Amino acid sequence: MKLCHTRPARRALGFAIVVFLALATAMPALAVEKARFRADDYKIDVELLPQSHKLTARATVKVTALDNVNAVTFQLNNGLRITKLTDVNNKSLTPERNTQDSTVRFELASDLPKDASTTFNFEYEGTLESADESPVQGVKLAYIGPDTSYLLYSGLWFPITGYGVNRFTSTISVTVPAHMAVIGSGKEQIGAPATASKKPATAIANSKTFTFTSEKPSFPGTIIAGTFQEFKSDDAGIDMKVYFKPNHQNLGAEYASTAVKAFTYFVTQYGNAPSTRLKIVEIPDDTVPTTWAPEMAILSSRAITEKTNYRLLSNTIAHQWWGVSVSPASKDDWWISDGFARYSEARYVESAAGAAGLEEMVKDMSVGALAYDSVPLSSAAKLDYFSPEFQSLVTDKGAMILHMLRWVVGEKDYLKIMREFAAKYAGKSATTDDFRELSEQVYGQKLTWFYSQWMDSTSAPEFKAKYTVYRLGNNKGFRIVGAVTQDLDLFRMPVDLRVDTDGKTEEKRIEVVGTDSPFSVETFGRPRRISIDPQNRVLTNSKDIKLRASIVRGQGLTQQGDLAGALSEFNKALEANKNSSLAHYRIAEVFYLQKNYQASANAYRESLNGDGEPRWTEVWSHLQLGKIFDVTGQRERAVNEYRQALQTNDNTQGALEESRRYMQKPFEREKGS
Repeated sequence: MKLCHTRPARRALGFAIVVFLALATAMPALAVEKARFRADDYKIDVELLPQSHKLTARATVKVTALDNVNAVTFQLNNGLRITKLTDVNNKSLTPERNTQDSTVRFELASDLPKDASTTFNFEYEGTLESADESPVQGVKLAYIGPDTSYLLYSGLWFPITGYGVNRFTSTISVTVPAHMAVIGSGKEQIGAPATASKKPATAIANSKTFTFTSEKPSFPGTIIAGTFQEFKSDDAGIDMKVYFKPNHQNLGAEYASTAVKAFTYFVTQYGNAPSTRLKIVEIPDDTVPTTWAPEMAILSSRAITEKTNYRLLSNTIAHQWWGVSVSPASKDDWWISDGFARYSEARYVESAAGAAGLEEMVKDMSVGALAYDSVPLSSAAKLDYFSPEFQSLVTDKGAMILHMLRWVVGEKDYLKIMREFAAKYAGKSATTDDFRELSEQVYGQKLTWFYSQWMDSTSAPEFKAKYTVYRLGNNKGFRIVGAVTQDLDLFRMPVDLRVDTDGKTEEKRIEVVGTDSPFSVETFGRPRRISIDPQNRVLTNSKDIKLRASIVRGQGLTQQGDLAGALSEFNKALEANKNSSLAHYRIAEVFYLQKNYQASANAYRESLNGDGEPRWTEVWSHLQLGKIFDVTGQRERAVNEYRQALQTNDNTQGALEESRRYMQKPFEREKGS
């Protein structure tokens, strides 16, 4: 998958898409096969040479056989070369490389019986500068450079097995130039000795070593090194540290305060986290927008704004419970991490912004859940980790399943389910069946119908109501007799009906079963309107959701460079709503990428003349029109568009700053963009 990172395509993305792409690009491709061994512990010594982008490392890996084993396979970044590999008896082993899936396979000197343990010693080195050898094509997940180096767990910078499933302990020593700081998971020591059998020869004249020890099995292994401004807080008993670059140092206190609020909120929801330490760390914009590790919430520079991005921050922090503490037992169970974190974000938004905030979140999640609705969530393992289809399922459909479960079982039982699940499987992996069984135990009823419908099936209903209103005698009011209809024959869910009248609003919960579900409601005032599921408690395939899902698919195709396919999806959105400002805006982006400036300008004008949803399309349409006029040598018209952009007073994604900059100096398109 080749990702297109052109500036206009990257700008003004809605939050759901930002998170979606962050998750979608953070997963390396892994072979799906039954694990024959597990990695228990790592002892790693690594030296970073930022000026030459080079890494030199030694790693001792303890493994345990889950079956009789005569050969093992690890994953290792293709940019790294093994210089020596030995077993516990110091006998040399011969690794075989497969660059297609970043694997290293080697046969053992003698078979390892089931349940037996042994160690392997790796020595390796390489240059990590570009995305050419990345586990995910076109996305840098490991980089060593003078300003900031980042070695993400997903970057496979050390030998990994069972990505995201195999929990392990570790001791990682990182040697860097003395002016740099290193941030990682676990107990930290500075100047500690190396941990592997022999430390790499130091090539840095003035160096410093940071050692991180993780004694509880989880997913440590993300390392960030550079120069940062550090902000500390111990509010609410949380050891909070914020590591931002100098240009963001004034935002450290506000991000720390928001992180404490999110962290403490999740404690009330799920119980204590595995640790009361948390590090908020800034990484460059040339990698994923966000990622996480034990005791770490990591944000890209573009995600750190004056208005604190509390949605993104809360999602990342929620992974301390879902991912760090409770992890998926297999790829099919991945929603236990990403879906649970996504709905945790929604719950925090609800607590901070009320019902309206939750409603917007549910719309975003519904769009993601149905954008690629072709494979059941229970069969997610069939898809690539980094594909939009996989992330659509595990992240947004997973979150919507929790949202609907909350509605089915009620608030009290839902909170009990989540707290007991978090406690029972703390520090362990869990399956979907584990969660289903616990939820049934708490609820006191079988939920086979619910999980079968949402986990094992695709599609969602589109509700319609047919009804007749009768006047009751003696001025007793009105009776509404009708039915809720939808197209899924096996569908079953409780659904709210709301009847707006001249007086009191009436609500009634009914069971929608099959394609035609009758209802009868009596009201005193004359009925004016009937709403089905007014609070969006059920995943439904409405006209608006279909429109936005087409736009999500189009954006995914744009990111992959398939502009013709993207235009097709955006035009499908226009078929649903010809006045959609968002659809016209996305079409304009595609034409801009093709340097078809006239067609792009026309589409931006259509966006300005559309329904104005979302609001940011106005400021960005003016800004992009200004750029087009600058590129085509019409400076006066460009300045007029920048001025109109400023008049909107909408600073979404820094639009006002850009407009002011180009008011002063004409926009010039970068070569190759």
